[in-house]
Amino acid sequence: MHYEKRIVLTALLAVALVALTALLLVFAGGFSAKVRWTVAFVIVIASVVAGYTLYEQLVFPLRTLSNIITALREEDYSLRARYASREGAFGEVMLEVNSLADLMESRKLEAVEAAALLRSVLARIDAAIFAFDAEERLQLVNPAGERMLGIPRERLLGETASKLGLHDLLDDDAPTTIDRGGGRWDVRRTSFRERGVPHRLLVFADITRALREEETEAWRRIVRVLGHELNNSLAPIKSIATSLEQLVQREELPEDWRADLASGMRVIGSRTEALTRFTRAYAQLARLPEPRRRDLRVDQLVRRVTALERRVPIALDGAEAHVHADEDQLEQLLINLVKNAAEAARERVSVRWSVNGDGLTLTVEDDGPGVSGTANLFVPFFTTKPTGTGVGLFLSRQIAEAHGGTLTLANRTDAAGAVATLRLPGVS
Repeated sequence: MHYEKRIVLTALLAVALVALTALLLVFAGGFSAKVRWTVAFVIVIASVVAGYTLYEQLVFPLRTLSNIITALREEDYSLRARYASREGAFGEVMLEVNSLADLMESRKLEAVEAAALLRSVLARIDAAIFAFDAEERLQLVNPAGERMLGIPRERLLGETASKLGLHDLLDDDAPTTIDRGGGRWDVRRTSFRERGVPHRLLVFADITRALREEETEAWRRIVRVLGHELNNSLAPIKSIATSLEQLVQREELPEDWRADLASGMRVIGSRTEALTRFTRAYAQLARLPEPRRRDLRVDQLVRRVTALERRVPIALDGAEAHVHADEDQLEQLLINLVKNAAEAARERVSVRWSVNGDGLTLTVEDDGPGVSGTANLFVPFFTTKPTGTGVGLFLSRQIAEAHGGTLTLANRTDAAGAVATLRLPGVS
């Protein structure tokens, strides 16, 4: 039996008991038949009216409440309950329902505004965005994604990743850059849940223009460096060659012409040698290959490298350690660090290495004047040495990063001098 029927029947039963009691009293009171039947009729009519009124007073608010809840479920927030107040239990219920409707209306407005903002951002962002559900069917795509695939949104939605040629890119170990449509794209992938269902998100950023700009800027830097070095070498060579040409064309040569000729030729040879060193160092920088990794003993490698340096004493501190690396490249890196330290040192150089959970840490310390201009230390062709090429430190850091490690150079904090720190992972 329905809730409202139970309440009404209970109330009618109570009214019936009262009416029956009243009728018994009337019929037992010695009243005339007319009076008794009149009173009985009035009691019956009053009971029926009371029951109907009670039913309407009970059912109408409940139906109102049901209509409001149905409207909320259908996201219609225009309806509100009347007689909502803190006076009475039912008034409190209506008040809470109205408050819930206000809250849901504001949340819906916020969601609509957020969705509008998201659509606006997706429409104007340059990155191509694709969202796939658990069955790898496309659920969301922005205009950049449409342009990338050359297919309108209406034909894309619902298609599988395999049909769109994006299935292989959903894997976590998929490449992070691809060539597609005449451009180069940076690929980022992540996962999210919508209504408890897992989804995959693919984001493609067109890096073609950025790469071209970087390539152009790199060529500009190379041309500037090459032009600067060539001018530094060719300008004095041209000047001296012109002077020597004028000297030998004189009808009467001065007494010291041989000395002038020899001095000029020495300068030309010196500048030619400097230019040769520069081009050799540049070629070495451009030919750095991928490392051929194998297990090697760090302590043996350090002892072999330091044995080549005889200008200053070198103190070694470290136990047996292994690393998975390219022996030739790591040896070249250590040669550069030890050579720089020996050239800067006053009395001695220290080389230390240790192994911990993060990998190998190797330091090369000197007791020289320290380093200045640390911001430019790893800039190609930047050097503070008269005969330096500015390639050694840059090449060393390239080797360290190719092995997944790092190389830093800073002034010592415990004493005068500099310290180079090499960190490499993958130690066994």
